[in-house]
Amino acid sequence: MRAARCSNQQQNTRILFPATSFRLRIPPRCSRWTANRYSRCSWVKSAGSIRGVVVERPCCRTNVMATTSLDGASVLLLGATGGLGGALGMELAGRGATLTLVGRDRTRLEQLDIPGARVALDLRAPDACAAAVRAAVEHGGRLDVVINAVGVVAFGDIGSLSTDVMEELFMTNTFIPIMIAHEAMANLSSGGVMVNISGVIAEQNLPGMAAYGASKAAVRSFDEALAREARRQGVRVLDARPPHTETGLAGRAIAGTAPKMGVGLDPALVARIVCDAIESGATDLPSGAFSV
Repeated sequence: MRAARCSNQQQNTRILFPATSFRLRIPPRCSRWTANRYSRCSWVKSAGSIRGVVVERPCCRTNVMATTSLDGASVLLLGATGGLGGALGMELAGRGATLTLVGRDRTRLEQLDIPGARVALDLRAPDACAAAVRAAVEHGGRLDVVINAVGVVAFGDIGSLSTDVMEELFMTNTFIPIMIAHEAMANLSSGGVMVNISGVIAEQNLPGMAAYGASKAAVRSFDEALAREARRQGVRVLDARPPHTETGLAGRAIAGTAPKMGVGLDPALVARIVCDAIESGATDLPSGAFSV
């Protein structure tokens, strides 16, 4: 066997191949992100069909950016009246955040035992996302962190779901996060954080949840690209994919009936892990990060 080694600038990616095979090379001036991508992208997959090819991923890859303290941070929390949203609000308040709490139901917002400004908005309405961001900037004096915990779910084979249900899934689960990002990016300064809760379904979709899973996978895909755009202005994008959590969302499905599920995670645990990730500088929060 003959080994081709990259320089330190190439992130220590090493490719092993038989002496008689063709050479696979990484461009000499690749960035850290490029080197990481080269270690696992499509040409490597195609090379895997050649006997003797082994790819080792870069040993110096990092998923951490600058840390962000929540103490005194101005945080916009969307979906604050939900099971996970409420747990996030409690955790954020405990860490000293200045909260702007957004929910659709004014009565439920007022009943929250969480300090912060309350803004009752239906984020599906025109200009509602812009209004939510403005409220957070006015209340906190700036905008440091945005957490989107808004979501709806529907169950059933795709043929059984109405067009209205599918539109609602994508409007709430996909377009609201995109529109919030559109409004927030102009207000988040360097060191800011954008958090979307896409969930484990974004990693592996399931039958009977195809439309719901697709609406969440779209958020994960959006976050992946947004993270690269936002990095230019020093903003971190965190996609959180917790496993099934006992939020009560399945019992409030907009269509169909939830299948039998095992006991989910405690929302307080999920909230703590998400807040830890915000403060630690993490750039991704896959389902495995919630293992206890």
